[in-house]
Amino acid sequence: MEIIGLIVVGAVIGLLGKLVAPGDKDNVPILLTIVLGVVGVVAGFYLAAALGVEATSGIDWIRWIISIAVAAVLVVAASTIMGRNTSQRRI
Repeated sequence: MEIIGLIVVGAVIGLLGKLVAPGDKDNVPILLTIVLGVVGVVAGFYLAAALGVEATSGIDWIRWIISIAVAAVLVVAASTIMGRNTSQRRI
């Protein structure tokens, strides 16, 4: 069940990272955004474990905050690397 939770939260975090990314037009596909969100959440869990964050019986807020930060950074980095769509449509 934890895997499904990570995928769902990673998708949400990836989409939130896309909203936070600077600029209103970007070339990052939505599927890549979701995948980066999932990878960021998983990497954040491992980073939290490396930093010594212990698992508790309740919600691990520190672990989730680290995971959210890592996922948001990955999505913003992908948006920056892929560039913005600067072409303008003229009708």
